[in-house]
Amino acid sequence: MSDDDAANDGAAVRCDGLEYAFGQTRAVDGLDLAVATGEVFGLLGPNGAGKTTAIRCITTLLPVPAGRVRVFGHDAAKERMAVRRLLGYVPQQLSADSGLTGRENVALFARVFDVPRKELARRVEQALYAVGLTESADRMAKTYSGGMIRRLELAQALVSAPRLLMLDEPTIGLDPIARTSVWEHINAVRRATGMTVLVTTHHMDEADQYCDRLALMHRGRIRALGTPEGLKAELRERRGPSGPDDPPPTLEDVFRDVAGRGLDSQGGDFRDVRSTRRTATRLG
Repeated sequence: MSDDDAANDGAAVRCDGLEYAFGQTRAVDGLDLAVATGEVFGLLGPNGAGKTTAIRCITTLLPVPAGRVRVFGHDAAKERMAVRRLLGYVPQQLSADSGLTGRENVALFARVFDVPRKELARRVEQALYAVGLTESADRMAKTYSGGMIRRLELAQALVSAPRLLMLDEPTIGLDPIARTSVWEHINAVRRATGMTVLVTTHHMDEADQYCDRLALMHRGRIRALGTPEGLKAELRERRGPSGPDDPPPTLEDVFRDVAGRGLDSQGGDFRDVRSTRRTATRLG
């Protein structure tokens, strides 16, 4: 694909041959990926599959040493600031400051994202309203519940009015009610703005319910791609005829089929486990 084609193909995100290595370990191995404008796209895979590394390359938090990443036609390696102005990012790790109020946290991110001073107060109020935190905006963040904290971090990402929202395990550590609340607010903003959403999650029910399309990533590459229903139908065909008492395949079955039995070897290192557990503990 030529530069002009890549810039005008309508994709919100396009990765072509993306590679990234930590020493001798290749975390992302020739990743090809396209996310259509306006869709909710889920990036699934076991720990160590390369999802977060790919996300960080797309958000320009990591360089692009090989291959190409474009966000709405902008090259993530050559136009980092242009890319950053187009996206909001909710990482796995906590990004809210417990020593600030909800409003102060969102205002801080507004300044980081260079929201014009004359629009700052309005943008902060809009972001807080979008996630249902208006009444709690002037409370200290340390008094928030786990679900409220995650909604606050969502407001931080939304304050710049992003065209692309990147969510890395957005409901980690949350109970089912709080998880549903977070997704309701994400979808409300999406319906109102046409925002594109790229999300990683280990909750197969979330991926099945909320994602338009899914990519299952394993060992740095995409191993399966399609709609939730399409992926389940493909697995059903590969399995062949089933008995009347056999349940239909679930997305978890698809996940297991793609990842195989190598999950233990792909589970991340000690720091990954410690970071995930610490985040889950602080959120819930």
